[in-house]
Amino acid sequence: MTSPAPTAAPTARAAATTPAAPGVLTAGIRAIGLELRAYFRVPDVVFFTFLFPVLMLGIFASAFQSMGDVGELPDGTGGVSFAAYYLPGLLAAGIMLSGVQNPAIDIVRERHEGWLRRLGATPLSPVSYFIGKAGVTVVTALLQAALLLGVAVVAFGVELPTDPALWLRFAWLFALGMGTMTLLGIALSALPRSSRSASAVVIPIVLVLQFISGVYLQFSLLPDWLQNIASVFPLKWLAQGMRSVFLPEHFAAAETGESWGLGLVALNLAVWLVVGLVVARFTFRWQRRS
Repeated sequence: MTSPAPTAAPTARAAATTPAAPGVLTAGIRAIGLELRAYFRVPDVVFFTFLFPVLMLGIFASAFQSMGDVGELPDGTGGVSFAAYYLPGLLAAGIMLSGVQNPAIDIVRERHEGWLRRLGATPLSPVSYFIGKAGVTVVTALLQAALLLGVAVVAFGVELPTDPALWLRFAWLFALGMGTMTLLGIALSALPRSSRSASAVVIPIVLVLQFISGVYLQFSLLPDWLQNIASVFPLKWLAQGMRSVFLPEHFAAAETGESWGLGLVALNLAVWLVVGLVVARFTFRWQRRS
């Protein structure tokens, strides 16, 4: 008489019924939802990173609309309104605000309040955490760009490009710029020593770069030494690329080298993307520095 087959061990049965831990991508997607809910629950963050470019467009367009068009040709044609002129730079600035300012300050706060230390003690992968941060910056930047374009068209009568090639250019500029700025934001989060100093460290950097990178002031009117400094950083190149999408072709004469220089735009953004990736990889910690 044969003996009955052995039953499965209790531990094996328990393991079979225990749900597996979510994968890196699944956990990252869940983190995006949590980050978005947290983002839109803080009014000051929404204002200074989401609505600020829209507010600046309204201020500049309203303040200078009585001065006529910008960049008219000798025959009086080819000019654009001040709203249309400022739109590309503000789109670039919006990407920087969403990708650099918000994540940098947010990560510092979470680290110094102990949230990252608790997350580090869980099975959550740093990759999933970064997916959550990157996801919320992409979503908010897309919504911000759509709102900015909508306000420009509806409120100020800006005419958007009709050439599909220009929108394709906008897509790769947006994607490359968003990736670069997000990685730089994560890397910059290692600089502030405390959550109290995060805003004091990050916001001045972002604000100064906007003024010297052709967002609020015409880049060619800046002193050469200031142009050289701005040309080291990615916002200048992202703003230049955005102008190539939304401004007439003859505006390229005011750029460095009297051309849009899209190859240099892509190269500089790609270099800064690699810099941000390397610095973020070697400086990110779950726990704050002693």
